[in-house]
Formats: sequence, structure tokens, C-alpha cells
Amino acid sequence: MNVELVNTGSELMLGRVLNTHQQWLCRRLADLGHVVTRQVAVADAGKEIQGAVREALDRAELVITTGGLGPTSDDLTRELIAELLGRKLVQNGEVLAHIEAFFAQRNRPRPSMTTVETFVPEGALVFINRFGTAPGLAMTIESESSKTAAVRAGQRARKWLVMLPGPPRELRPMFDEYVVPVLKREFLDEIFVCRTIRTTAVGESRVQEMVEGGLGPLVKRGLETGYCARPGSVDVRLTARGVQAQALVLEGEALVQQVLGANIYGFDDDEIENQVIRMLVEKHKTLALAESCTGGNIAHRLTNVPGASAFFLGGVVSYSNSAKEHFLSVQPETLRTHGAVSEATAREMASGARLEFGSDLALAVTGIAGPGGGTAEKPVGTVFISLATEAGVDVRKFLNPWDRETFKQATATQALELLRVKLNSA
Repeated sequence: MNVELVNTGSELMLGRVLNTHQQWLCRRLADLGHVVTRQVAVADAGKEIQGAVREALDRAELVITTGGLGPTSDDLTRELIAELLGRKLVQNGEVLAHIEAFFAQRNRPRPSMTTVETFVPEGALVFINRFGTAPGLAMTIESESSKTAAVRAGQRARKWLVMLPGPPRELRPMFDEYVVPVLKREFLDEIFVCRTIRTTAVGESRVQEMVEGGLGPLVKRGLETGYCARPGSVDVRLTARGVQAQALVLEGEALVQQVLGANIYGFDDDEIENQVIRMLVEKHKTLALAESCTGGNIAHRLTNVPGASAFFLGGVVSYSNSAKEHFLSVQPETLRTHGAVSEATAREMASGARLEFGSDLALAVTGIAGPGGGTAEKPVGTVFISLATEAGVDVRKFLNPWDRETFKQATATQALELLRVKLNSA
């Protein structure tokens, strides 16, 4: 089945708002076995919206639009699609009652402009919005011309057009509550299996070199592979369709684990910080941090994990030399002789954090995020990461010559990987 998304909103085209609908809807649809074949974003304008929907309906059996269903002057999707399909807009009493109750429960007068939300294309299936006022809509499109075109293309004669509101807090529960049952009722389940193997400490091209030979025979049998580089890590994606999909993906996963085993930190939605916290829990170890160039990024990622408070004791963002001296007991002579970005300073930062917090382990990072501050000896991107344990301090040097945000993310991942490896070997 061909599925297409049409995301509407001039704010998307101006780059003022991140299009999260694409990722969320594509993931949910793929999990249901329906992989999106195309997605577009268009401005809030009649020609663009109608053109995008018309083209999508020519190709796809299921078209989902997002945005443009609200009460303001730039919410045009409902009216434009009704016009495109030649359907009258009629007032829906259930939607009107919902909107009136929505404002009454909040002790607020109902704005008169919300009346436009009560009008829906004739014959549309209405999805009441539990978290807002604009209803979602779904319609079947089945004309003689579309039947002929569909038969020629090997598609279903009856197509579905689903219209969802723009705010994610409204769209997501509406999709799960209303759209998923429609998909299960109207479309045959398609077998699609996807497995993501998450690795670190090896570059994207090297990862492919290591696994592609072994995966070759499986690719010939229908396995699809993909690689996605992230700051400090690489994802290996294995997908397949049909009755053999599960077996193909399992075979591929076993081969990748055999080749990249030590570099694999998780699967699918796993993050390396989740694995680190899990290992700290299993081994009853506590952790402290001393961050300079990452500016608290490592602490932020760790504290996103539920249960982190039991084993993450705290950290110091020692951005200045004085903070390194005062809070982490880094010696002034060390800073004068070796500089803030050095193996010696990283070593003392980790030791100082472990002593200050009384933790079993302590991670420290210090580096040059750029764009200035680099030298021939220590270019922009230079970073030292140290891990202090009861047995001593291990220090590693990396070069991450990227923009500041990527530098911070990659450095944080490298630090967490150093900790993961240590915990795995303990």
C-alpha cells in the first residue's frame, strides 16, 4: 500500500517550527506495517495544499494531512480539500457540542471564530478532539475515474484521506484512538519488520565495511540495510517485508552482533545513557561528573533516565579555571603548566569529582569546542575524557572538529561509552 503525508503550515516552510509529524507518523505507520512512500510540506495557501493533496491521491491509497483545521485565518485545509473533492461543508452538532463544553469546562467564553471548526465536508467521518477543539476528519474517495486509474496502477479503487490537526498533543492521541482502528479495519495487515542496532566508537563507512560482506546473501533474499550516523554513534538498520521478514531480520541481526558485538550498546530506541544507568544499577555503583566543554550535557542525558537519582550523585560544570580549582581541587600549577585542556587537568578533574562526591566512579571532560581557541598543538575539537575509579584514572584523547552542538553531543557519547565499557568489564 502506498501511503503519503502532506504537512501543511507556512511556519514549516519558514523554518520556525520543527516538523515532528513526519518522524512520529512515519514511525507509527511503519510499526503497523504501512511504510510511508512519500511526504511533503507545503505553505498555507490554496494552490499548494490542493495541488499536494491531488497529486498524493493520484499515487496513494492512504493520504494523511496535518494542520490547517483550526479556527484562524490561515487554517485553510478543511475548506480547500472540501472544494477539491466537490463536497459541501455542513455543520456537525456533535462537534459544536464538544467545543461549547470545552470552553464551559474552562470557564471561558467560546470565541465566535471556533464556529468554523463545526463545519465538516459532507460524508466525512469525524474524530472528536479530546485535547483541543478542531476535529479530525476522514473521507473515502471513490469515483469512476479514480477506479479506472487505480485498476491500471494495481491499487485499491477506494482511497482514504485522513485530516489531522497540527498540534502534536492533539494529533498523536487522535491518530492512536481513531485512525489506527480505521487502518486495521480497512487495510490488510502488511508484514514489515525493522530492527535498529545502535553502535559507537566506529565510523559509518567502517561499520558498513565490516558487515556488508556477511549481509550480502541476506540482501539478495530481500533484506534491506541502512546506516545512520549520529554524533558519536552509528545505527545499522535492518528491514524486510513479507512472510520471511522476521527470519531475515533475525539472521541479519545475529551476523551484525557477531561482527560488531563490543561496539553495540543497544537496539531500536535504546540510548547509551539508558544502558549506563542500567549497568550502574546492576553493579551497585555510583557516579559523579566533572564537565567543562560539554556544559552539563552528560548530566542532562543521564537525568533523562528514570531511576538515575539512585546512582548518579551529581556533577560540577567547571567551565572556568577557578571553578576547576575551587570545586574539583585541580592544582593551579597543573593549569599553568599543561593548560585547562590537557590529560593532566582531565585526570585531576575526575579524581577531584570522585573525592568531592564520594562516588565509586567519576567522569570528567575538558576540551576546545570552538570556533576559536585552538592552536597547532591543540586544534579546535581537541578533548580529553577521564574516568576515575578505585583502581586509578584512565584518560582518552579525541578530536571532534565539528560545530559546538555536535561537538558536545559527540563528546558526551564518547564519555558515556568509556563508562559503559568500564562497567561491562567490571
